[in-house]
Amino acid sequence: MREKQQRKQVIRELVDSRPVVSQDALRQLLHKRGWDVAQSTLSRDLRELGLARIPDQNGSVRYAFPESAEDETTAELERMLPSLLIGAEGVGVLVVAKTRRSTAQPVAEAVDLLAWPDVAGTIAGDDTVLLICRSAAGQARVVRRLEKYLYKA
Repeated sequence: MREKQQRKQVIRELVDSRPVVSQDALRQLLHKRGWDVAQSTLSRDLRELGLARIPDQNGSVRYAFPESAEDETTAELERMLPSLLIGAEGVGVLVVAKTRRSTAQPVAEAVDLLAWPDVAGTIAGDDTVLLICRSAAGQARVVRRLEKYLYKA
């Protein structure tokens, strides 16, 4: 049990000290510190620590702790959306958000992390995010919210 606590402390230090973009990158950093950790063990540690993956200003994703994730994600989303989002259209309780090529996933993940009350969930492709809203009124609010961030060439 003590070993697990020590390993989790090292994970905290690593995530706090640098951007960690994947479990594999984290496993390599842990290995350099003398911890040989199986992927399943690391997944369990990350889940128990409550680490979340949040997008950065470049559209990349990194691990962060939940207490800082929402504020950081809100700021990152507001910085990245104008450069990534090119359209938003409501259809029933759905919103189809068009993004620049290969940027739908970070946009969807940011919206998921923000936990907008009107959004039940998202599905991302390459350049399209489908936002499933809880109601037609909620869909209209989400479209208005996204329209504020549309890319202006």
